[in-house]
Amino acid sequence: MTQVDEIDLAGVDEVLSRFPSPEESDLIPILQQTQEAYGYLPAPVMQKISDVTRIPMARIYGVATFYAQFSFEPRAKHTIRCCRGTACHVKGISGVIDAIERELGIQEGESTPDLMFYLDTVACLGTCFLAPVIMIDDQYYGQLTAKRVGAILRSYREEET
Repeated sequence: MTQVDEIDLAGVDEVLSRFPSPEESDLIPILQQTQEAYGYLPAPVMQKISDVTRIPMARIYGVATFYAQFSFEPRAKHTIRCCRGTACHVKGISGVIDAIERELGIQEGESTPDLMFYLDTVACLGTCFLAPVIMIDDQYYGQLTAKRVGAILRSYREEET
């Protein structure tokens, strides 16, 4: 679904049905569940949320842009988060990130053309004892080397076939 006209509003209708009398305090859970349903927050879906909740679009957009968890563009199936903390820096995360970028042909903040992977860096993953460390979705991969990156990424691709 890449065109606005093609957005099926059934997903947001399902989410909104869980909130029979939505209040502004329900906005973040509504946005989270909606993004889970669509993989991102399409404009027509956000308009539907505004119409049903009577929360102005400006407020909804303000909340959605404040939190990094929300995206207005389709996100890839798997998010790779690379730690750029001090311990990871010292232990060679730069080489790991370079290997990921080479393997996937993308840079930080980009998704692969098949929307399989999205690459992000974060200030810290809080697992310094695993340095250098990345997360793919909710799975940690620690004490990484550039040589191990290819096998890890291939395992995700193989799961899809």
